[in-house]
Order: sequence, then structure tokens, then C-alpha cells
Amino acid sequence: MAGFMEGMPCWVDAQLPDLEAGKRFYGELFGWTYGRYGSGGEAERYGHYTEAYLGGRRVAALVPKRDGRMPTTWGLYFATDDAIRTAGAIQQAGGQVIMAPMPVGPFGVAALAADPGGAVFGVWQQSERHSGFEIQSVPGAYCWAEDYTREKEAVDRFYAEVFGFQGTPLPDDTVDYLMWSPAGAEPGEDTAIGARSVITAAFPAEMPGHFLVYFAVADCDRTVEAAIALGGRITAPPFDIPYGRMAVLSDNQGASFAVLAQPRAAGGGGWEGSREGPRGESPGGSREKSPTESREAESREEAVDQGKPDPQKP
Repeated sequence: MAGFMEGMPCWVDAQLPDLEAGKRFYGELFGWTYGRYGSGGEAERYGHYTEAYLGGRRVAALVPKRDGRMPTTWGLYFATDDAIRTAGAIQQAGGQVIMAPMPVGPFGVAALAADPGGAVFGVWQQSERHSGFEIQSVPGAYCWAEDYTREKEAVDRFYAEVFGFQGTPLPDDTVDYLMWSPAGAEPGEDTAIGARSVITAAFPAEMPGHFLVYFAVADCDRTVEAAIALGGRITAPPFDIPYGRMAVLSDNQGASFAVLAQPRAAGGGGWEGSREGPRGESPGGSREKSPTESREAESREEAVDQGKPDPQKP
């Protein structure tokens, strides 16, 4: 079984009020096809959990919400070799276990938790039947994630204690952003598998701690146009960053996600960062700023040009 190292992002799924509408939206946007756990009564047993495929390889899942009070959102899962042990580590590090480790038939063991800043995430203990992503960092597949928080010190300690993440700050004093490298790896942007950002005054006061999931795309602007035509909304319009072009969107039911188009490799050899199998990397080589932090910096510069106060400064 090809597996994920401890603490690696290994899966994403979306909780949606209308499963069929979600399948149409992402099917047309990313070219996904679908299949369910089991069939007949077994499919109902697993809540009609619907896996998405890209070129026949597993990339994500959509699931109908059982309770309308639940948020409509994309969720991120970290790999673990022992979900019970990880749940204990989460509690000891100051997090909260929302759903205790629970076997999901022959597919694996899942748990849900919240870090000290309130960002919800899952842990997944893989099995022969389901190790996680079968492809990532190619157009239509997962490529990156960021944890937005107001409790950065507590959150930084939390992920270091639970998963052994090693942090590398950006070399930019105006941006508070910490890239995560997995335990045992040389910390730095080349080994980064995700990041922690900060919810500043530039964001709405009611915004809770959360993860933002990124999907790779071939063309950011065309993807945004397609999302709007399918009933989605723009949260941050397309903008350029040092390693590509990105935007933040909401789907036709309100679940937020980001899209990132990277430049093709020199010589036209394909999409940079493309990778099959479970051991994915950061979405493309060297990082000067995170996509959303680059956009936030641009917004601050625009505000200063217009004579408005910089929300990052006291």
C-alpha cells in the first residue's frame, strides 16, 4: 500500500446541503467523475459519501450534510498511523476532539478535531482500501492548504506537538506566515506541505479560524469565469503571485476554496508541481509569499495609495 507519512495532508471533502448540485458544479469545473462507498444499503450506511475522481484517480469527496446547522465547507484531513493516539495528542496539546476516532468500514479510521484557534480538521488512518489522494498537484486536484487563525502562538505549538511540524517564516516582516514542513524533513519552502496564516483586521471580525483548501487549475481566469457561470462567487478575484495566478471562490452552495494556476515548466513540459501518488509537495517550488497573503499585501498597498490606514499597523 502506498501511504502518506504522518501529518501529511492526505484527503479533502466538502459538506454540502445539495449533493447533486455539488456534483454538477465540481464535475463541470474540474472534470470530476463520481462513485460512492459501496452500493445500495451500504451506500446509505456511509451517508452517501461520494468520491470524486480525476482521470480515474481519487482526488476528493462530496458528502450531503446530515444537519443543516453544520457549516458548508471544505475539510482537510491529515494522515496518521494511529487515530486513537493522535486524538490523545490533540487533547494534550490544547485542541478539541469533535468526533472520536471511528472505523469507517474497511476504508480506515476517521476523527474530527479543532485546533486551539478553532480551525476544524480531520485525521485519517489509512487502510488498503483508502489511503487518500491518488493524484494531487495537477489541474483539478488538491495542491495546498492554509490554516487561518487569531491564536498563532497556541496554534504553532499545537501542530508542532501533534504532528511534529517544523515552521519556516516568510522572509518578509510585513506578513505573518509560517510554512509547515513534516517531521524529519529539512524545514524550508522546498519541503513545505501547508502553512499557518493570521486573521488580521483586513478580514471580517466574525471570521472564525479555518482551513483554506487549494485546487490546482490550468487557467485561473477561465476557471473563475466557469465558476461564476455555474453559480459560484468570487471572494478574491484573480491576481498574480511569484509562482502563478490564483483566486478565492465559493461554490454554488457557499463552500470556499482557492484555485491556483502555476506557469508551465521551462520548455513547455507540463504543469509545474504535478505529481501522482500520495507523497505530494508544496504547489510549486520556491515560495516568496503565500497566495492569500500576497493578495492581502496588495490590498494594503491599495488602501495606503487611497489614503486609508494600513490594517496591519497599530
